[in-house]
Amino acid sequence: MPPFFLGCPVWSCAGWKGQVYPASAPQKSWLKYYSETFLTVEGNTTFYAIPSPDTVQRWIAQVKPGFQFALKFPRVITHEQGIRYAAGETQQFLEVLGQLHRANCLGPTFIQFPEQFSPRQLPELKAYLRDLPREFPFAVEVRDHAWFHGAPEQQLNEVLADLRVDRVIFDSRPLFSQPPSDPYEKKSQVRKPQSPVRAYAVSQHPFLRLVGRNKVSTTEKWINEWVPVVAEWIRKGKQPFVFTHTPDDRYAPDLAAIFHRKLAQQISNVEAELSWPNQASQQMNLF
Repeated sequence: MPPFFLGCPVWSCAGWKGQVYPASAPQKSWLKYYSETFLTVEGNTTFYAIPSPDTVQRWIAQVKPGFQFALKFPRVITHEQGIRYAAGETQQFLEVLGQLHRANCLGPTFIQFPEQFSPRQLPELKAYLRDLPREFPFAVEVRDHAWFHGAPEQQLNEVLADLRVDRVIFDSRPLFSQPPSDPYEKKSQVRKPQSPVRAYAVSQHPFLRLVGRNKVSTTEKWINEWVPVVAEWIRKGKQPFVFTHTPDDRYAPDLAAIFHRKLAQQISNVEAELSWPNQASQQMNLF
């Protein structure tokens, strides 16, 4: 297994043609080419709908061995019905995860809660997590700021560590570091939260979501902050998952390339560069 997993929030973006995919590649092959460069992906599509078994099987057939899907729990479970009342939907989604698990391509599935999900619901969360299959990796993302201080923070971390569930780190500081420079950044600043940032590693797969800007070089300050942290996790035998976001998905691979290159300078068994079609063109667009 690789020392860490690096990916983007999606695998399908027309702006990646000639970079992540060959310029002539049809859309149905994009996941295949994506998996030849990246080892993981955030499966945000599952937030909106639970995929059919046939769809999941097509995903499995396209990715190279070792690739890991880090899917997001459906919103019908986390945002609409609530985890207490979504047993049927949970079971349906677990069947999807079971397909991926049997194919050895199941990464941490992350449960992203709305801001209204408060520390008062910790017993509910603990009971829900206890009923999930222990052989599947999971991660939890909370957004109510009350989770990030004092007893609620300590109690949540203790519950997650006991159940071997990771805690998602959502770092949007780069995005909000200056006013928006284009419509994509303006929209992202409206939609994305500003969660407090902690370097959590409560279980085996620390899970970092780093939200940068479309001019990716302006995010380098925060990459320089995170790379030593991720490197130390790796040295301690953990397997981090890192996802690079940009307001316009077109630039997410560029941000990932910078992160990868800097981490390779600290971890000897990480290849020096990501590899993809049109490598020279990619280098020209980094700054």
